Amino acid sequence: MKKTLSCLLFLFPFLLQAQQQFKGRVTDAAGLPLDAVTLILSQQNKNLSSALADSGRFTLNYPLAGTYLVSASLVGYQSLSRTITLPNDTLHLILKPDSKQLGLVTITARKPVIERKIDRITFNVENSIVASGGNAWDALGKAPGVQLKSDNTVTANKKEVKLFLDGKPLQLSGDDLAGYLQGLPSDQISKIEVFSNPPAMFDAEGASVVNIITKKSNNQGFNGTLNSAFTQATYGSYNASAAFNYRKDKLNIYGSYGYRYNKKAHDQHDYVTYNTPGNQSFWDSPGYTTFESKNHNYRAGADYQLSDNQILGFLMTGSNRAGNTNTTTPTYVTNNFKNSPDSVLQTNGKTPNRGNLYAFNLNYNLKMDTSGKSLNIDLDYSPYSSTRDQYVDNQTFLPNGFPTATSYHIYTPTLQNIDIYSGKLDYNYKLGKTWNLTSGLKYSSIKSQNNFDFYNNGGVQPVLVAANSNHFEYTENTGAAYTSITGSVGKWTFQGGLRAELTHTRGYSETLDSLNQRQYFKLFPTLFALYKIDDDNELQLNYGYRIERPEYARMNPAKHYANPYSYLVGNPSLQPAFVQNVELGYTYKKDYNITAYYTSTHDVFSNITVQDNVNKLFYDTQANLGLSVNSGIRLSAAFHPTSWWDMTFLSEGYYQQEKSTYLEGSYNYHKFAYDGTTTQSFTIDQKLGLKAEISGTYNSSGIQVIFRADANYNVDAGIKATVLYGQGTIKLAAGDIFYSNNYHISVNYLNQNNGFYQRNDTRNGTLSFSYRFGKNIAASRKRSTSSDEEKQRTQ
Repeated sequence: MKKTLSCLLFLFPFLLQAQQQFKGRVTDAAGLPLDAVTLILSQQNKNLSSALADSGRFTLNYPLAGTYLVSASLVGYQSLSRTITLPNDTLHLILKPDSKQLGLVTITARKPVIERKIDRITFNVENSIVASGGNAWDALGKAPGVQLKSDNTVTANKKEVKLFLDGKPLQLSGDDLAGYLQGLPSDQISKIEVFSNPPAMFDAEGASVVNIITKKSNNQGFNGTLNSAFTQATYGSYNASAAFNYRKDKLNIYGSYGYRYNKKAHDQHDYVTYNTPGNQSFWDSPGYTTFESKNHNYRAGADYQLSDNQILGFLMTGSNRAGNTNTTTPTYVTNNFKNSPDSVLQTNGKTPNRGNLYAFNLNYNLKMDTSGKSLNIDLDYSPYSSTRDQYVDNQTFLPNGFPTATSYHIYTPTLQNIDIYSGKLDYNYKLGKTWNLTSGLKYSSIKSQNNFDFYNNGGVQPVLVAANSNHFEYTENTGAAYTSITGSVGKWTFQGGLRAELTHTRGYSETLDSLNQRQYFKLFPTLFALYKIDDDNELQLNYGYRIERPEYARMNPAKHYANPYSYLVGNPSLQPAFVQNVELGYTYKKDYNITAYYTSTHDVFSNITVQDNVNKLFYDTQANLGLSVNSGIRLSAAFHPTSWWDMTFLSEGYYQQEKSTYLEGSYNYHKFAYDGTTTQSFTIDQKLGLKAEISGTYNSSGIQVIFRADANYNVDAGIKATVLYGQGTIKLAAGDIFYSNNYHISVNYLNQNNGFYQRNDTRNGTLSFSYRFGKNIAASRKRSTSSDEEKQRTQ
């Protein structure tokens, strides 16, 4: 025993030496870490230890101090050998691309900020300095052709939008949509796809489709990202988020969580001129509003590989929002061109609000053979609930500053619950050797319940006014079938599709005892054709027929009062609109495109304003109008003046026509308009990852139904740098530098003379940081669900 112990004590120093390690890192010439590099430590032609680089870092073992040879190799790069003397603190190896293998190895280049494909324009948010670091709503407004309207509606290429998140329709609209996306950090977004003419695989709803795609990890093992940002506008806002992915054997688990505190200011200056014989009354309302919200967004999913060709998956997403809106608006009433007001109506409003959106998806995917034949099944349930407790207090003051005897105090709590059930089946198969077909079935059922109660709040206890309250229930059931075919014949590439939808709707107002039902069956064809003249020249033709269904809030007949003389009310009789769209384009060298287009919308629906000149009442409601036409030419070009400078230009000129009967008359407006967007990207120092970006957008004056909009423009700029060996990114961005992204909307029709000026809190500065961690091999599965189309229309 003593002899054994003596031997161990004698060998102990050598055993310690056998466990010695040294660490190092391996990068490319730009300083970016390289993964899966094979490293071997040898001495006298004998390999002693080896390792695979993980995010550019490695650890090697060696037995004794001395001279060794370390070798590094990676496909696509020149092998490197270096003699080193150990012990040594760290080692930095730099691999150079292997020019002999460039023909065999795909080197991934960075994506441009804007990409154009046959059926879409892609805005790569993760590559945009000015769009990342903020929230998804602001990033959406920077996508080419996308406009965020003053009432928080969204259009793309002058058409109404169906909005998707990861291929799933967001059934939110208006303030709820803006609130949800403002709570989603844009650092979680990879790109935004804008479909001017969506293919048949999408639901027929929406004249255009915008798909927001969140970031997905392409890595195996445990890996993820951490993001944080602070934005300073009138007030400060901040967000933090994290995403992870873990894969082992047949199981893949992934998820994300994001928190955002948001506070913004909003100036809106309304005006109405009431004209009656012998009298003119001008009502001037400069209002100021603050929006404050706390948002939690999260998702968790798992995929399990049942066999080599079968995957079963579950995905849950959620969003919880709590906020408060405070408004103060004085209304100065001046009669017959006097120099001072005859009275002042002071309005103070407070609206605490909450919103909870969830989505549950069960997915089964079967690959039936190696030719591409597959079957995909999705089952979805998505509940949504929201509350708005609005308090409005009004007091009228005389010219001497004394209040009148009458005042107006109301409390209007609103509760909304929406349940969406849907299921879809998609079957992909081949027809011959050159044609791919996709066919599918889908059924969705939507039920929306809206309870609006009206209380007089001027006494000790609120008093319910049943006549002003309203309970509204809306249901919509849609069954759909579609087939899409894609293939090539010679220089031609075709993609055609046909979608059939049978829809039944029912809207019932309990208070008004009003029932509106409708059932309709429609066919929606789409066609894409591309003719390749040669490698540099292509011609494209596409056509689509679409439907625009009104959001649920547009049909709710409850009256939401801002003061005793102004309110907002929906229209339960609102009908869908139908859209025809055709485009003819030419592309040169993939970078330059010119497209002529024509879009007509029949039975277009819109909010409209109505002023009662006799009773001095003003309200905003919804109506189906007549015809809306946009026809024009769209240009896009990408230039690369130097290796460090990329330029993208998008512009269009178009002719607008709005034609309809309205009130006691009719209108037929014509207007030529134009807009443009440019993005300039600069690589200042590639080794440091130092890059800069500046973008600008201009929109000329235009028309939309009875409304006329003034021109506006926007300029953003930013700079970013990579840190922590390429794992971290710091960005500094400035939005709406000249505070010019404002709105002036006006109506001057018959005896209707009103409008508003609106300035949102768009001028801001954002400092953000992002950090990636983990290994880099295969990713969580990207998939959409069957309820994607329905969730956008909730309110």
